[in-house]
Amino acid sequence: MKSAIAFDWNGTLLDDANAVLQTINAILSRFGRAAVDMHRLREEFELPLSVLFRNLDMSKDEIDVVERNDSAIFHDTYEFLARNAALRKGARNVLLAADHRAVHTVIVSNHIVEPIRAQVRRLGIKTHVTDILAFESRATQFKSTNKEERLRLYMQANDISPQRTVIVGDMPVETEIARNLGLINVSIMGGFVSEARLRAAGPDYMIHDHHELLPILQKHCILPSG
Repeated sequence: MKSAIAFDWNGTLLDDANAVLQTINAILSRFGRAAVDMHRLREEFELPLSVLFRNLDMSKDEIDVVERNDSAIFHDTYEFLARNAALRKGARNVLLAADHRAVHTVIVSNHIVEPIRAQVRRLGIKTHVTDILAFESRATQFKSTNKEERLRLYMQANDISPQRTVIVGDMPVETEIARNLGLINVSIMGGFVSEARLRAAGPDYMIHDHHELLPILQKHCILPSG
């Protein structure tokens, strides 16, 4: 069976936490609400974003406005702000190493497929990403197959071994997916969730950046050293 690395996208491969913070604050400002800082965002962040907005004390009517037209207010603001976002430190090195050794690298995201593809092309990593598993459109976001089921079906179809698959993410949901599918889990700090919340979920490993991921992949023989 094959080995694989499954990466979350936003906050994990793409360093876009500041773009999301600015987007959330633009939305809060629209309703005359005070801005939040990164600490508050990381303590309150949940998906779907309607949960985050409730956590930030927005009213149901305000949330309904944000969610109209397939959440165009959020997506249009975010995509503009994220257009120049960089990869997280060390991510390119991991993708190159995996590509060199023919290890599947899969992006598993709650974002939309086409904007991810556009960013992957812009960042010059298209040839190093095997597949992108995400929502088909804004209209289907959080309404069709979820991340865990997408990954499970993909692994089954591609003869990928759970014991030789690492899932890397910046939220507790990736730890939950790892437990349910029998994967190795790595939580990366500096994304959308606080270190304390990540630790409380009980991942197998915690890292600050992707440079620290390489020895973990080597330890589990997913990326052999040398």
